[in-house]
Amino acid sequence: MGWDSAWDEVFRNSEWGKYPGEDLIRFVARNFYRAVDRRDVRILEIGCGPGANLWYIAREGFTVEGIDGSSTAVHKAKARLDQEVPNWNGEIRIGDILELPYVDNLFDAVIDNQAISCNSFESAQRMYRETHRVLKPGGKFYSRTFADGSWGDQTGTSVGHHAWIVSEGPLLDKGFSRFTTKEEIPDLTNPLHIDEVELLSRTVNNGANTIKEWIIIGHK
Repeated sequence: MGWDSAWDEVFRNSEWGKYPGEDLIRFVARNFYRAVDRRDVRILEIGCGPGANLWYIAREGFTVEGIDGSSTAVHKAKARLDQEVPNWNGEIRIGDILELPYVDNLFDAVIDNQAISCNSFESAQRMYRETHRVLKPGGKFYSRTFADGSWGDQTGTSVGHHAWIVSEGPLLDKGFSRFTTKEEIPDLTNPLHIDEVELLSRTVNNGANTIKEWIIIGHK
């Protein structure tokens, strides 16, 4: 399975992750707000968690699909959409993002919000290939992933290529965590075409620590 069971505990015991980030909203708005019928736009989130992004996308009238290895997260996501977005279109299911249970060329967009970064480099490559497979020709992808040098990188126990069970930072107690360098992004996301790579950086603890994330946007 392309997920770490530590996240099931996170989803069970916290209200973490209830609202989408501004960059995700901008991605959806820029690419799909002008659709004639938003229900015809089908957007998949892999590793959807408790549904923060799906909640926003469904409220905007798009058809949403979500998949996550955590039954806790999937149940929370469904319950929230059922309660707050009546008559939403789509499906959220428990499943493995290493082998997506969808036919080829199905989605207008695929979203990854820190899910792929919880997997090894080799598994991540496979996940991006699966993303490519299920996207329509010209379909868009959005991926947010922790960058090298972010708080927690190179702390704790090394478990693979740029991967750690960290001993500090926002990924503490969240299992396997991989940090990505800019140079390896093309190889990581192949055969997807990259349109832009932006670095999000913010300080915490009065500037003592920095959290860094790549926003990777592209198309099939």
